[in-house]
Amino acid sequence: MIVGDLEWLTHRWPGGTIRNEAEVYSGYYTEAASVLQPIYAWTMTKTPDHGLARSADQLRADARQNHARLIAAATEAFGEKGADAPLEDIARRAGVGIGTLYRHFPSRLDLQAAVFRTQVGAVCTEGEALAGTSPAETAFAAWIRTLAKYLVTKRGLSRALIDAVGAESELISSCWMAMRETTERLLENAQRAGVVRPDVTASDVMRLVHGVVVSTEKEPGRADLLLSVMLDGLATQRSGGRFS
Repeated sequence: MIVGDLEWLTHRWPGGTIRNEAEVYSGYYTEAASVLQPIYAWTMTKTPDHGLARSADQLRADARQNHARLIAAATEAFGEKGADAPLEDIARRAGVGIGTLYRHFPSRLDLQAAVFRTQVGAVCTEGEALAGTSPAETAFAAWIRTLAKYLVTKRGLSRALIDAVGAESELISSCWMAMRETTERLLENAQRAGVVRPDVTASDVMRLVHGVVVSTEKEPGRADLLLSVMLDGLATQRSGGRFS
């Protein structure tokens, strides 16, 4: 149920244990460098005429590209088939072998966490872009709809991660805080512009969005209308009592 999927959004949780994808990524390169160091030392003594292995820098560049392709492929597969999408399918979509996938992401949980963090980062970047390029009223309304859409599309992945690591984990709490901080910035801009009532907090806004997403699980076509009603309820008299 979507209520369970999104329940973590209504609270702030400290602490956590799961390592993030940056740590996995860093560990991967540390291990790779130590294993391949003798090979690199040997190849540096040879001439190009011997068709020798590429430099360590090139190997790392290839690994970074594989890492990005795997996250993109997993994002697509999880969206289509759910959080339990076959890892072999993800590797195939990324154009790499299953061994390469496991070198980057030793477990399904590591891959799910990397996708989750990447997608939260992407949606928050979109919010920051709105804050920097659009009028406060327009940016706030656009962010509300962007956030609602994100929560709907990622509910299966978030549920899987909450079940695996807990709502109080570092993974969930840090992603929650990132979305809350983006909401807070856009809300404060709108409040300073006098278009949103001043007594509302970012947590209030996220609870309202959560409520719309939950209540329209079986009627998704009603979500945009309810978001509009919500926005009009947050508008001040100065803005005419409704968002344009």
